[in-house]
Parts: sequence; C-alpha cells; structure tokens
Amino acid sequence: MVEIDNIDRKIIQSLQSDASQSVAALGEMVGLSQNACWHRIRRMRESGLLKSQVAVFDPHMLGYTLTVFAILKVREHSDSWTEKFAKAMTAIPEVIEFYRMSGEIDYIAKIYARDIQHYDLIYKKIIAIGDILDVSSSFSMETIKSGNRVPV
Repeated sequence: MVEIDNIDRKIIQSLQSDASQSVAALGEMVGLSQNACWHRIRRMRESGLLKSQVAVFDPHMLGYTLTVFAILKVREHSDSWTEKFAKAMTAIPEVIEFYRMSGEIDYIAKIYARDIQHYDLIYKKIIAIGDILDVSSSFSMETIKSGNRVPV
C-alpha cells in the first residue's frame, strides 16, 4: 500500500473524474503549484498507484449493444495451462475484463459484442481454447452503475 495524504486523495478523485485536465488546473484546484502537483502525479505513477490515464468511450455508440458476463468452468488448473488460457482470453479484444475466481466458478469474463451472432463467434473462440467444462452466459439488460473509480 502506498502512503497518501489528503492532497493526494483530492488529486486522485479529480483525475478519476477527468484525467484530461491540465496539471496547472489540477494543482490550482488542490492548492499546489503546477510543479508540486506534477511531482505528486509522477510519484503516483512510479509507485504503481496510478496505473494509466485513459479515455472512456460509450460501447453502445461504437456498436457494442450487448454486454455479456460469461462464467467459465475449466477442467485443467495447472500453472502452465492457466497461463496459456489467460493469454488466449486476454488476446480476444471483446473480452473487456477477465477474472480468476474462488469457489465453484473458475473464471468470469465481461464481454462486449455487437449482437448475439457476434457473441456466438466470441463464444466459439473461447471454447476452442480447450479444456473448458462449461460456459454459462448472462446478458445485461441494463447498466445501472459502471465505472472504474476507486474510492479514496
């Protein structure tokens, strides 16, 4: 864990709301000079606290009208197979998020697809990886809350 103070918290909250703002504007908002603010952001990057700064686009406006949560149960659990499987899944661009789980579910993937036929093509790519016992897919009816902000 990285040590942060109240000014760091304000910087984090502001960047999570709008990462495109200038360092000068951000510094002014949190009560720091541009240089002091830049040094704090650089420290956050170097420590790994700040992983990336990205633009977030609306998937629907880009033609991805279907959000799928695929629950995967697999037959194999060796380190080498798990590494191969993770590499194959992350190579599928429509797999937006991918997690290894505890309990009865082995993996869960969040997938964006244009429609059901497009998802079927993605599904076929997934099962072609091999050693998958079951893929259970649920389709999102409505997005109630979505985001990647970490509470600080």
